[in-house]
Amino acid sequence: MSRTGRLSTGVAGLDEILQGGFIPDRSYMLRGPAGSGKTILGLHFLAAGIDDGETALFINLEEDLDDLRANAAALGFDTEPIEFLDLSPSADVFTEDQSYEVFSASEVEQEPLTGKIVDAVSETDPDRVVVDPVTQLRYLTSGDYQFRKQVVGFMRFLKDQGATVAFTVQDTDSLPTDDLEFITDGTIRLDNTPYGKTIRAPKFRGSATRSGEHAYRVTDDGIEVYPALEPSRHDREFRSEQISSGVPEVDELLHGGIARGTVSVISGPTGVGKTTLGTQFMKEAAGRGERSVIYLFEENRETFLARSKAVNIPVDEMIERGSLQVREIEPIDRSPQEFARMVRDEVETEGADIVMVDGLAGYRLTLSGDDETLLQRLHRLGRYLKNMGVTTVFIDETRNITGEFTATEDNISYLADNIVFLRHLELQGELRKAIAVLKKRTSDFERTLREYEITEHGIKVGEPLTGMRNILSGTPELVDEDRPSDR
Repeated sequence: MSRTGRLSTGVAGLDEILQGGFIPDRSYMLRGPAGSGKTILGLHFLAAGIDDGETALFINLEEDLDDLRANAAALGFDTEPIEFLDLSPSADVFTEDQSYEVFSASEVEQEPLTGKIVDAVSETDPDRVVVDPVTQLRYLTSGDYQFRKQVVGFMRFLKDQGATVAFTVQDTDSLPTDDLEFITDGTIRLDNTPYGKTIRAPKFRGSATRSGEHAYRVTDDGIEVYPALEPSRHDREFRSEQISSGVPEVDELLHGGIARGTVSVISGPTGVGKTTLGTQFMKEAAGRGERSVIYLFEENRETFLARSKAVNIPVDEMIERGSLQVREIEPIDRSPQEFARMVRDEVETEGADIVMVDGLAGYRLTLSGDDETLLQRLHRLGRYLKNMGVTTVFIDETRNITGEFTATEDNISYLADNIVFLRHLELQGELRKAIAVLKKRTSDFERTLREYEITEHGIKVGEPLTGMRNILSGTPELVDEDRPSDR
């Protein structure tokens, strides 16, 4: 039992949602469609009890017991310490010369079902019980009223024996189960949605839980739950200071650099050098002994490493020294909550000081969910990183190569404390680039554009382009300083 007086569910993320786990000596419904992982969650619950020296009983009402054990073993569960009471129908039910009336209420009363349960509970004296699925009892009763009455009595009997109970309920159109919500102390709802698997706790007597939809995944090791990120729950003290890019002219544009613990958006069209600029901040951070992490949503890791090395940013050496982690994000069914969990691990376990997401278009395409939800998740992620004193860089690709100027895409500018934009220019038949700062909340900044170039020696930034006009249109014109300007 945890220090909070709770029983762990065996799934760390679910314990976080439930503020520590289940309350002892109560009953909890695990509800969801077929294949959602209810039985696996039940096995996690029993395994956690065994790890704490408790006794565990699994009352099986449906699945073939050998198959159940084999499936559990395939997921890494040790079923030997678990006591199983197998009440599932055997093949004899079909092969013997009987009608399905064997399952009528009058016949069930003659069956030693209740006696078997009482004997198993008395012999095992379980601390934890899983009943899978309790809805199977509906087919052994004469009607809905009798079913509810039987389940109520069943749960009270188990609780009177000092057991904490988790029972599974399978949602079907032919078997209404909403009324079972009223007889349980808590409900864990698992769903398969168009944007992935979700888990929530709509009911939990005796304590508040983390509200909203959370994500989960069924893996080779069982279930992993990823709670929705709540930035207000996370904060730590950090020193406020300017972080240098290592390029003096870029620092001049930013009046010293970007402030630690802020969110920066580096925007611009394809091929203009956004990722290289973001990585430059990490190169400088490595020299200070800090650790950075890059999440690649739009480029594979090998291409990124080769391209960075070609412009004198030794990311391979940084990775080898442990000052940089580069993670390529796949597949497309990953949830924003799962990604946020990855980031939290890097920050809270590995001590990341700078996080870069490259890029936001890939974030929206790669992670599952609608655009509005993804933007909300991204906002929460940025707020969390700020609270933790982590400097964040979002790479945002704008659509127009030249022509009409757009600072960011899809109204994400409100997320940023700093916006640095890069721009392609056509000048005298040659394609060139410019850099400027559009926004900096923590201090003033230089309001000029400078020429920006990526060479084999790294980033090169020139003097302010004061001799040009119409730069943001992408087709600048040289200003004749001898002629009065038009006003």
